[in-house]
Amino acid sequence: MKWFGRKAAASESRPVLSRAWMNGLAVALGEWPQTYEAQLRAAVIGNPVAQRAMRLVSDAVGGAVLRAEADVPEDAARALALVNCRSAGQGLMETLAAHVMLHGNGFVHIAGDGEGEPVRLYALRPERVAMEPDALGWPVAYSYRVGERVARYPAEDGRGRTEVVHMRAFHPLDDHYGLGCLSAAAGAVAIHNSATCWNKALLDNAARPSGAIVYEGTDGAGLSGEQFDRLKEELEATFQGATNAGRPMLLEGGLKWQALSLSPADMDFVSLKAAAARDIALAFGVPPMLLGLPGDNSYANYREANKALWRQTILPLADMILCALAQGLRDRMPGLKLSVDLNIVPALVDDRTALWDRVAGADFLSNEEKRAMLGIAPAEEE
Repeated sequence: MKWFGRKAAASESRPVLSRAWMNGLAVALGEWPQTYEAQLRAAVIGNPVAQRAMRLVSDAVGGAVLRAEADVPEDAARALALVNCRSAGQGLMETLAAHVMLHGNGFVHIAGDGEGEPVRLYALRPERVAMEPDALGWPVAYSYRVGERVARYPAEDGRGRTEVVHMRAFHPLDDHYGLGCLSAAAGAVAIHNSATCWNKALLDNAARPSGAIVYEGTDGAGLSGEQFDRLKEELEATFQGATNAGRPMLLEGGLKWQALSLSPADMDFVSLKAAAARDIALAFGVPPMLLGLPGDNSYANYREANKALWRQTILPLADMILCALAQGLRDRMPGLKLSVDLNIVPALVDDRTALWDRVAGADFLSNEEKRAMLGIAPAEEE
């Protein structure tokens, strides 16, 4: 923020305030980043609300207890081992949840042994993957580009078994790629980041809005160029900046200080930033109460908000990922089904307890029907 524009030198053009620098990115005022990488840097890397919202969802999906069913019990155990395996300390479910939520797409390469049996599942970064469709639009291969190197993975191996699993969020205008939440949150993220930059600039400039020093000469003449430069240098060295906050200003020779900018309260600044934070939480599907945002009383308490997060965001996302993984592995593991064990989700304990009580008290149901309602596999016949 500058204190002066040169009044005496009309030939010198003033700087055009057309761009703002946020998190190392030059963004035109009134616009926000459009590419995935730029949106990712502005939101997840540079915005605390978006980063916390992503962490809440991805960590919950990655920490959920899973269960598997298959025609062969050994296949169910193998599938759980593959899904729960960590690569370099990073969980597969957590990574895929973040990819699908942010980008709208998740890609998993099924690495097999010499006989084609799966030995490891690798999550591919979605912005590096390009699908290669055939004449009818069905995917035949996926290209994974890292710098100048490109690896090509066929959609199916020589035996017709899935080699790359593609999971995507619904996109109403695209047949091949999904829709993430970063685009919807980009405007709110830009507002929230701009508010942070405003606060930082306000502190750097003595924590008060800028103004103007008016010269009231008796003869109607203005300051000379030398007087203007000397006054500007003295003010920047003596009064500008956070270290000089509160220092009294002494003006002489007909100079008068006049404040120009509106205060943050006049601009409804606090409520604007809070509204942007709530929009970010809405785009990520996280109740604002769980992010510590003040003034949001949509839920009766923290427990209800956490239950809504699981019901509306975490479980649907986890179910989509698990169904896609099960479908990709079903060629090698017949009858495979993957799901979250709802009986071990702490946020849903009350709901599951009520369901168990209702089912247990239903005398008109058989034991097999009760097990089916509770999501328990049928008992093995002796």
